[in-house]
Amino acid sequence: MTWTYDLSIPPTLNQQTIRTCLRSWLIPKRIQGQLRQTRRIQLNGQPTTIAKTVQTGDQLTLTFIPSDFRTPASNYLAVATNPVDILYQSTDLLVVNKAAGIKSHPNQPGETGSVLNDLAAALRPTQQAPYMVHRLDQMTSGAMLVALNPVVVPILDRLISEKQIRRTYYAWVRGHFATTTGQFTAPIGHDITDKRKRWVNTDDAQPALTDYEVRETTAHQSLVKLTLHTGRTHQLRVHLAASGHPIIGDPLYDSQAESAPRLMLHAQLLDLQLPFSTTRVLVPAPLPELFEQPRLIDRY
Repeated sequence: MTWTYDLSIPPTLNQQTIRTCLRSWLIPKRIQGQLRQTRRIQLNGQPTTIAKTVQTGDQLTLTFIPSDFRTPASNYLAVATNPVDILYQSTDLLVVNKAAGIKSHPNQPGETGSVLNDLAAALRPTQQAPYMVHRLDQMTSGAMLVALNPVVVPILDRLISEKQIRRTYYAWVRGHFATTTGQFTAPIGHDITDKRKRWVNTDDAQPALTDYEVRETTAHQSLVKLTLHTGRTHQLRVHLAASGHPIIGDPLYDSQAESAPRLMLHAQLLDLQLPFSTTRVLVPAPLPELFEQPRLIDRY
């Protein structure tokens, strides 16, 4: 199996070398080398070198093969257990609206019931398959990004790490904030008392940054909009709990979690930079019905 990309050189890459183009598209150096060594790069239909200069409108063809990738095949069992709600789809990726309570991906061989299993079943008639890019905790709902081929997996990983793909969440939390906007800056590491948990300012803590904005309040609770600038494990859950405002229903960080039917955390928006493109796409995931019932939430 091969994956072929026919790419038109945009004005932003006019008079640049093919090497510069490959770098700008965030193709890993290892794969750049394999494309070059096996002569799988063509310019306007002819074999070329990465030192060649291109012009706006030139057609660059890249052909990828399975040995280019550490995980060339998607091996999730194609078993449909839950309905799939696709918010956005292109030839390279899709965004699914994950429901709370469903795993993002299986953890054991032969396991089914996850979003990736459901997508594998839904995509099978199209000869496509899902590849994991980023996951949501099982009890978190909302927009989750999935790749549709191995070519874009490392590119999307880089776009996320370089903050060119941005994630916005909404959460109902306990209590009220002293200010309606602010930042959480405490570094996050492993909690030495519980291996399931993370906490702030631990010996192995790494930098973490979260913006918050209060969007609504009830007598006892607050709805906050949260923007991730880093991607530490449990980052939002830990930052809010450490601030004295745990997410309602959080089984690890909310001492009153049993009073709520779910973790009240929702991935509301993905701001995507599309691979091999200058195009950005905003993909919203509608708030769950429960999030819009403040009188009910105030009882949790």
